[in-house]
Amino acid sequence: MTASEAPATPFAPGSHMIAAHGGGGFAFAGMRHGGSILATPIGVRPLAATSVDVLDRRTLSGLFDELAERPGSIEFFVIGTGELLAPAPNHLRAALKEAGLRFETMATGPALRVYNVMQSEDRRVAAALIAAP
Repeated sequence: MTASEAPATPFAPGSHMIAAHGGGGFAFAGMRHGGSILATPIGVRPLAATSVDVLDRRTLSGLFDELAERPGSIEFFVIGTGELLAPAPNHLRAALKEAGLRFETMATGPALRVYNVMQSEDRRVAAALIAAP
């Protein structure tokens, strides 16, 4: 399987706090994953992205599929852009707005902290987190 063919099904089913990040990966649900992740209310799965520039409907298919299958299940989407803040590309902004999602883009460290706080408040939140070194 290539990075662009990452499975759409969660590999850690359920909603999970992100316990740690760095070294090119994340810790959650008692495991560590090397690479970027997509965390949604139904689970955490690999995300085939090393830059915010490649995020689109295809790379975020898990997010858009979940929104279609469970309307209203996600109200806010946090985008962690890696070590440094980078703007979301226009095509991604348009797709998220079309889906009715409010979203914020920030460096991955702050993004996962915002995700964890919102999740602890039982908010309907999801996050795309680009792995940082």
